Amino acid sequence: VQLQASGGGLVQAGGSLRLSCAASGRTSSNNGMGWFRQDKEKEREFVAGVNWDGSVKNYADSVKGRFTISRAKASNTMYLQMTSLEPEDTAVYYCAVARRAWSGTAAREYVLWGQGTQVTVSS
Repeated sequence: VQLQASGGGLVQAGGSLRLSCAASGRTSSNNGMGWFRQDKEKEREFVAGVNWDGSVKNYADSVKGRFTISRAKASNTMYLQMTSLEPEDTAVYYCAVARRAWSGTAAREYVLWGQGTQVTVSS
């Protein structure tokens, strides 16, 4: 399975972006998936996750109410709708496939990573 993240860009504070993560090859439809982000010298942090069938979602406190994760199993694609963006959201965003059917919050729980897409929010 390969993951391709896209949709990043430059946006003003208060704006919105939609990230996509397309899975190709042998699918990961029975695994949880998630989004992480990493900015400069900071550690990679969990943003949002979704379980194997899309019925359970979890979010970092910093993005609750602003970001929405979803997945379309038919197209093997995961999305992250980001609204009310803040400069603190600036980072490289990575999508990942979890070891199990649910989505944990620790990076070690994920076995496959995409290449990342840059999100920059200007003040």
